[in-house]
Amino acid sequence: MSVIPLILPDFLLIALGWAMLHHLHFDRSFFAGAEKLVYFILFPCLLFHSITRTPLDLGNTSVLLAATVGVMLGGIALAWLGRLAVRPDAAAHASVAQCAFRFNTYLALSLAGGLGWPGAQTTMAVIVGFAVPISNIGAVHALASRHGGRALHEIARNPFILATLAALACNFLRVPIPHVLEIASGRLGACAIAIGLLCVGATLSLQGGRAHAPLMAWMVAAKLVMLPPVALALAWALDMPAGERLVLLLFSALPTASSAHVLAARMGGDGRLVAVTMSIGTLLSALTLPLWLNAAA
Repeated sequence: MSVIPLILPDFLLIALGWAMLHHLHFDRSFFAGAEKLVYFILFPCLLFHSITRTPLDLGNTSVLLAATVGVMLGGIALAWLGRLAVRPDAAAHASVAQCAFRFNTYLALSLAGGLGWPGAQTTMAVIVGFAVPISNIGAVHALASRHGGRALHEIARNPFILATLAALACNFLRVPIPHVLEIASGRLGACAIAIGLLCVGATLSLQGGRAHAPLMAWMVAAKLVMLPPVALALAWALDMPAGERLVLLLFSALPTASSAHVLAARMGGDGRLVAVTMSIGTLLSALTLPLWLNAAA
């Protein structure tokens, strides 16, 4: 597998997003509106379209669910082990803990689509759908000292979760999707990845965070280096097919969600520290993702 051509287009879009903000005079309000469009409309359409276009088998889906839960719990455990390893400031750790297990959904679907396996994007969509509520609950739990009830209410209304539940219900119950709706959701979903990656680039920031360097290093290493072996071990233990094993490995090796800093800021945490950690992880993932994918090839 030639991995560099697989990841290069996505990182070029991330670089373009950064350049649009810093050199091409697009203001932050433009990206705020674009991110809102992706979050509430485009990406839920992509999830719905990806999950409904291929019939799913309940037995295989239960294995994917078990593997996804295992990877997410492994990431959460690594996040909390960071308190023992580097003994950080408790408030800083509560903010950054999510960087060890949250994942960039835009990269997930985009990279899965280029793996060369026909079912890769559908498999990734199902994994992402299962993982979104777990990652949100884990992140909220770490920040639960403020506004916990409000955040849990937001989780119940999360558009990714609603789109996934609707798509899985339609798939398992074999509900026919009207052709017009299928085409419309496909076209909306096709916009999600490119615009989402541009927004990721606009959020990149390396300003600040020096005082918490050991904590940031632990979270980045947990996400990019420590968690993928956990995914491989789970895949072998569950006897997953080679294609699903590769998708699970890719999922586990993804950098942190670009929206992680928004949750931290909304719940009274250190949003800037999270943004720096996310940015470093995103940049380093351009090196680690090819290594993991080549190792699995």
